[in-house]
Amino acid sequence: MATRLLEVAANSLASALAAQAGGAGRIELCSGLELGGLTPSHGQIALVREQVALPLYVLIRPRAGDFLYSDAEMETMRRDIEGCAALGCDGVVLGVLDADGHVDTARCRELIRAAGAMGVTFHRAFDMTRDLSRSLEDVMVLGVERVLTSGAARSAVAGADTLRMLVEQAADRIIVMPGAGIRADNIGELARFTGAREFHASAKRDLVSHMHDTNTVLPDMTAGEIRSDAGEVRVLVEALRSLG
Repeated sequence: MATRLLEVAANSLASALAAQAGGAGRIELCSGLELGGLTPSHGQIALVREQVALPLYVLIRPRAGDFLYSDAEMETMRRDIEGCAALGCDGVVLGVLDADGHVDTARCRELIRAAGAMGVTFHRAFDMTRDLSRSLEDVMVLGVERVLTSGAARSAVAGADTLRMLVEQAADRIIVMPGAGIRADNIGELARFTGAREFHASAKRDLVSHMHDTNTVLPDMTAGEIRSDAGEVRVLVEALRSLG
């Protein structure tokens, strides 16, 4: 039986290094965690690839909001994917839907072709589809490695029943990776109940700003950064290891 793995959503080089120090098995690199994750900059991807040895998957999402993309946005994603390949990334994380809320398999194939030999994860656009069971079959036809999902709920815990159903439907054809709201105090029970083997968490902490003087009229610019914490990652990893 495959070992359990924790993927950490890292929003910076500091977060990626913390994920590695804490024992994570893979990194999903992104920016804008507060927006659900966006494609990081070329410079950030390059730095993480240079300094972190873990398998590195990069989120390909050009903007916040829905997953119905224009031709220009598709071209942006294609070029971002090609950039990831050139930098030596291990994989990308993507997803495109049509206007009716189904997986847009034709457009997804365009991006998967651009990924070439890199691995591919289908991201939480999956949770916005009309029929999760049908969508899982569509994603499997695409030939991607895994799908990241909360079971279309606000958190993986809230969507546990659906996640269990999806894991059973997937069998050994694709990895169903629960994500959203996963913490050390719930990952063990979630693993036992759903049967999932891979899990996705940010393991983040809010850090206070070290600015000595700020403009309080603009409070959104006074906060510190959000960063994955090595200790939080370590506790999550140990919780999975304790399951045997």
